[in-house]
Amino acid sequence: MTASPSETSSDGGRERLRAVIAVPLPDDLVELIRTAEPRLEVVSRPDLTPPTRHPADWGGDPAFRRSPEQQAEFDRLVDDADILFGVPDVDADALSRTVAANPRLRWVHTTAAGGGASVKAAGLTDEALQRIAFTSSAGVHGSTLAEFAVFGIFAGAKDLPRLLRQQADREWPGRWAMRQVDELTVLVVGLGGIGKVVAAKLSALGATVLGTSRSGEPVDGVSELVAMDDLAEAASRADAIVVTLPGTDQTTGLIGQQVFDAAPDGVIIVNVGRGTVIDEDAMIAALNSGRIGFAALDVFAVEPLPADSPLWQHPNVLISPHTAALNPAEERRIAELFADNATRLLDNQPLRNPINTHEFY
Repeated sequence: MTASPSETSSDGGRERLRAVIAVPLPDDLVELIRTAEPRLEVVSRPDLTPPTRHPADWGGDPAFRRSPEQQAEFDRLVDDADILFGVPDVDADALSRTVAANPRLRWVHTTAAGGGASVKAAGLTDEALQRIAFTSSAGVHGSTLAEFAVFGIFAGAKDLPRLLRQQADREWPGRWAMRQVDELTVLVVGLGGIGKVVAAKLSALGATVLGTSRSGEPVDGVSELVAMDDLAEAASRADAIVVTLPGTDQTTGLIGQQVFDAAPDGVIIVNVGRGTVIDEDAMIAALNSGRIGFAALDVFAVEPLPADSPLWQHPNVLISPHTAALNPAEERRIAELFADNATRLLDNQPLRNPINTHEFY
């Protein structure tokens, strides 16, 4: 649900919606939002948000601590906002506190593509979920994650682990055949913002792309849409499986033993969605048996990946520490998305990337 500007402006006589930047955001991008939508009152207090360690470091330096006075000031800011850019401190408990303290809050934009997880973890009341619109940054990371997915498929097709082992051992073996991507059939599990870009890139490279979709609507580059009930059958025809799904109750463990048992030996697995979508125990067993020939993983069921996880040492696994989405342009893209949605809110138009507050994706 979104409140109209007139409803909000009549609350306490405020003439403009007040948008508070609740996470670190460079000054030039704060100005971008102000310029793009001058009807907003944009409030930014960089002295109250943590310093960043890299672009799009929304949580900032974990060593950062506010003084009691600074924390009280930060709380006052977010508690008087009509709109929040980012979940305060990227912390579900802080979101829960803010929502309870701020009856005027009407919209929260999450900087994560899977922002529904934070909203779910906040444990908000039904009243709050009806009162406040929640949006995510889905799609902003699509191209970056799709490139990692393509990289993972190339790495598997060209047997990157074997090449690295031979190079480390200074071994010059007899010649051996590599697979070609344009001869592969790739199953993309999830044709949302990321999956559509993955499908387009793989199709352009000549791969045959199968894909799952809730809507059943045709997707460019996808040769065949697959129902979720037919996932194992589709896996039996796939040389590679790319997972792009968000983490929800419905997707937890979706890619498990049944799918791996159906897949051909040497199948390539790439996960750029959420780690919980893959049953990691079943995946490790499939890696050990050779059913999975190579896995490129950006996400894991538990993060950081525990030091005792066998995935760290597995010779046919490439680990990316949930960093494949990061790109120097991410902050700007999210600021532009937020500004566009602010205009939509003010013009009583539907917001982009609304979070489903039943399944939280």
